[in-house]
Amino acid sequence: MESLRGLTADDPHWIGDYRLLSRLGSGGMGRVYLARSEGGRTVAVKLVKAELAAEEEFRGRFRAEVAAARKVGGRWTAPVLDADTEAEIPWVATGYIAGPALSQVVGNPHDEYGRPGTYGPLPEHSLRHLAYGLASALLDIHGVGIVHRDLKPSNVLLTIDGPRVIDFGIARALDAVGDQTQTRAGTVVGSPSYMSPEQVQGHRLGPASDVFCVGSVLAYAATGRQPFGSAASGVHAVMFRIAQEAPDLTGTPDALRGLIGACLAKDPAARPAPEEIAAQLGPESGGRPASPWLPAELIASLGQHAVRLLDTDTPPGGQPPTLTTTRIAPRPTPGPEGAAASSGRRRWLPLAATAVVAAAVTAVAVPLLTGGADGSPSDIPSRYLGTWSGEVLRDGEPTGQQRRFVITNGKVGEVVANSTSLGATYECRSDGKLVSLTAHGGRPALRLDTKVVRSVPAGRCAALGEHTLEAGGAGTLRWAAAGRTATLRHTGPATETVPAGLLGTWQRPAADGSGTQRLTIKRAPAGSTVLTTVVDGPAGRCTAHADLYAAEHGRLTVGPSVIDHPAPGCSPSSTSVLHLDGDGALRRDFLGRDKDPRTYSRAPEDTRAAPATPDPNSPSGTPR
Repeated sequence: MESLRGLTADDPHWIGDYRLLSRLGSGGMGRVYLARSEGGRTVAVKLVKAELAAEEEFRGRFRAEVAAARKVGGRWTAPVLDADTEAEIPWVATGYIAGPALSQVVGNPHDEYGRPGTYGPLPEHSLRHLAYGLASALLDIHGVGIVHRDLKPSNVLLTIDGPRVIDFGIARALDAVGDQTQTRAGTVVGSPSYMSPEQVQGHRLGPASDVFCVGSVLAYAATGRQPFGSAASGVHAVMFRIAQEAPDLTGTPDALRGLIGACLAKDPAARPAPEEIAAQLGPESGGRPASPWLPAELIASLGQHAVRLLDTDTPPGGQPPTLTTTRIAPRPTPGPEGAAASSGRRRWLPLAATAVVAAAVTAVAVPLLTGGADGSPSDIPSRYLGTWSGEVLRDGEPTGQQRRFVITNGKVGEVVANSTSLGATYECRSDGKLVSLTAHGGRPALRLDTKVVRSVPAGRCAALGEHTLEAGGAGTLRWAAAGRTATLRHTGPATETVPAGLLGTWQRPAADGSGTQRLTIKRAPAGSTVLTTVVDGPAGRCTAHADLYAAEHGRLTVGPSVIDHPAPGCSPSSTSVLHLDGDGALRRDFLGRDKDPRTYSRAPEDTRAAPATPDPNSPSGTPR
């Protein structure tokens, strides 16, 4: 089970839009952190080593592999949620899987270190489910054109309802790095004991290479031994045995020995395809086992780990990254109000985090699912929980501002709310600490003391002081602060409502006609980067980003843009709204009226672009 180690002086407090909670580990590619998004999702963020980031070949391959990995779906992998491949130190965020690695569970008592696992080799029924899950994961991964290339026990996580495969495809980026850089960074493509024959011989790798690795992983899970020996006996000796000798399958269950041996065939063409493995083992009850697939001792330990995760609070304090701590998350220098460079700043356990342990509820008691940060019941009535938004009034007149609250469980004295105030030219984000459960008149309410944690532009925002939230009619909340009011209505997650037709890359000539402006829209949680802009002109390249405020009714509202890489003549823009016009072009209107409306067309290389249609006026019928 990953140990939730605290951050050190060498660790950043923020990566992208994610607040780091602890360090999960490190490896050949870089460091991995436990982090939390503004919306409360717990994620694992991998920060690439600086030595690798300096290699343009690596960066290009990493960019391509991350783009492909985003397409992998299904329940057998950790989904890629976000990434910044253009940052000075690239990073990628995946869904956090609250379970131990297979290597931690089985251990390796046979190597020179004699490292025991938390359980040891798995029983046969667990092995069958493991094999089915690995084959199903490969179907998802191979289905988007990725070969994992580094499938090993530490990249297989065990959860209540099956295994999960992580780090798929990312290892391929190391192929683009020279031997000198790999040596300096301490990396190697693949793990010697779990390589395929074609991998150790330097041949081109296809999906069958991953199937060979499945065989090695299954043999290890059944016996606690690598079928071709451990690296302790010498890397070259292991690689020779992989290429030339038969595997040692002593101790593997009779019913599975034939399948494992077939996966370990030297000839890639002789190995079963993932769909054959899945078909041979067959899912139960629609793909889920009717009874726990892991031994009871392991099920109990998974529940204990879930409790520890729920107890993991966002570290107090911490500063956003600045130019002196590397541009992991390019943002402007924070203003005097303590503006943060990221939206991922929660200091409590949001409701979304309970999804991580939802499966554990059927096997063990997890008393913290609706509790406060220390495990006791939450003070927040369920009526208030969730995401709320509405238009701001002052003296009964609209101000043109929008206000959003995300309220989650917690107790008096804890941060229980995140507030975003969006105006035509600014975006302010605040954390709200619960100070009372009654209004000054004695009515039931939430009274919050707020602190600005991010200001765009920097220094623009100031805290309004005390905020009051009361239950209103028709399922609404009434908000009041410093003479301002709003009727807030419950809204759904913005992540799922970004219109599909807006996704992708769009372009237009630059304002002066001497270059090109490219705009890319992706799915992202509210408060995270959803739009990036690149302007190439005679004076150089300017890049900027804007965060998602809301996506509804086919329109995307984003906050003011932030310049990441400036160039002469490059300036940030105000809050804007994007939508498709009647011709399928993308229109962007700026609420601050600092720029004229802009229209973009699909970039030619964007695969989402509609297919060309024949021109009826052309004698050859060529596309127009």
